Amino acid sequence: MTTAKPDDIGQETPVVDAIREAITSGDFAPNQRLVEAELSEQFGASRAAVRNALVQLTTEGLVERIQNRGARVRAVSLQEAIEITEVRMVVEGLCAARAAQRATADEHAELHEIGERMREAVSSGDVLGYSELNKRLHALILRISGQEIAADVLGRLRGQNVRHQFRLAMHPGRPSVSLPQHLAIIEAIRAGDANAAEAAMRTHLGSVIDALPEVDKTQSRFNAL
Repeated sequence: MTTAKPDDIGQETPVVDAIREAITSGDFAPNQRLVEAELSEQFGASRAAVRNALVQLTTEGLVERIQNRGARVRAVSLQEAIEITEVRMVVEGLCAARAAQRATADEHAELHEIGERMREAVSSGDVLGYSELNKRLHALILRISGQEIAADVLGRLRGQNVRHQFRLAMHPGRPSVSLPQHLAIIEAIRAGDANAAEAAMRTHLGSVIDALPEVDKTQSRFNAL
C-alpha cells in the first residue's frame, strides 16, 4: 500500500473527489484506463496523490487495478446493476419514509415544484431535463430524510451504477413510465404518509430493476451495429 508524503496529504482529498466525480458523471467511461501521469496533469496533483486516490476508489468499487496493466474504471455488469438497485430499493425506501415524517412546508413546496417540472419535461419530450430533475428529486428526498449513513451508501452505489442509470434515463418511453411513480412518491411524502412513501419508492425502483435487462439488451444490439 502506498503511503502519502506530507506534501501530498493536502492534495489527496480533492484529487479523489475530482476523479470520483469524473467517473460518476460519466466523463470517464467503463474500462477506460486511468494513467497516473495523465491524471496528475489533468487535476494538477502529484503522482503520489493520484496513486493514493486510485487506491481509495478501488475500495469504493469505482476503479479496478489489473496486475501489470494499471488501473481502469470498473465496468458494472447487468447482474451487479440489478443487485445495486435492490439495495437502493431498501435504503431509499427507508429515506422516503423518513422524509415523509420530517419534511417541512417549504420542502413540500419544493417537492411539488419538482413534480410539476417533471410533468412539463415529459410533456415537451425533454429527456435530459427530466433526467436532471430525477436526480434532483432523489437527492432532495435523501437530504430531507436526514439519513447521513444512507447518503454515504447511496453515493457509492450510484457511482458504480452511473452508466446503467444513464442508459435507462435515455431509454425510449422511460420518462412516461417513471413519471407517475415519482409523482406517487412526492404525493406520499407531502401527505406525511411514511408507509405509502416507502412503498412508492420501492415500486419505482422495482420498475427500474424490471427495465434494466431490456435496456442492456437494447444497448448490446446497438453496440453490435
